[in-house]
Amino acid sequence: MGKKCIRCICFMLGILINSFGIAFITKAALGTSPISSLPYVLSKKFPLTLGQFTFVMNMIFILMQIFLLKKDFQKRQILQIGVNVIFSAFIDISMNMLDAFAPSGASAQILSLLAGCVILAMGISIEVAPNVLLVPGEGVVKAISAVSRKRFGTVKVVFDTTLITLSFILSLLFFHRLNGLGIGTVISALAVGKIVNLCNRTKLIGKIRALS
Repeated sequence: MGKKCIRCICFMLGILINSFGIAFITKAALGTSPISSLPYVLSKKFPLTLGQFTFVMNMIFILMQIFLLKKDFQKRQILQIGVNVIFSAFIDISMNMLDAFAPSGASAQILSLLAGCVILAMGISIEVAPNVLLVPGEGVVKAISAVSRKRFGTVKVVFDTTLITLSFILSLLFFHRLNGLGIGTVISALAVGKIVNLCNRTKLIGKIRALS
């Protein structure tokens, strides 16, 4: 029970760090992360926050998992709903905490973006290592991968590309320019996974994994 408790705490800590990383990347003002691109564009057009639109999007992802997997959907994965509430709420809390944070100049923005990528990657590593639950974004990719019998990595690339494409189209439709998408979106898409791989080699992640 002690190990299970520690695993759950590590998972929730990872979720909170994850949320803060997304907010940090967004505040760099070079384009938000791929998974947040659609909620961000929608939040600029409609009277809901980034966190609130993230919640709606993730609920759709959970319903997609149930629809795709049917009887193979693990009952414990319904707890993703609770994770979604905390994750989405903390995105808004993080955005408010960073309200005064507005890096000016290309160098400061790039440094802030890279720092956000490191924070997000560390959050992902800590969240995944204890093997507690899937988060909705990863859960739906895993479900599509299982049903289509395509590799997870391949589906993930297509999934992220689809979100970015939808964001791109809506941004042009709503604002006639790119809003929330930019070089930062591309950098985070390319860099976060590689930084996660580095984080996964650390002793801290190794110790968390050993608990499962």
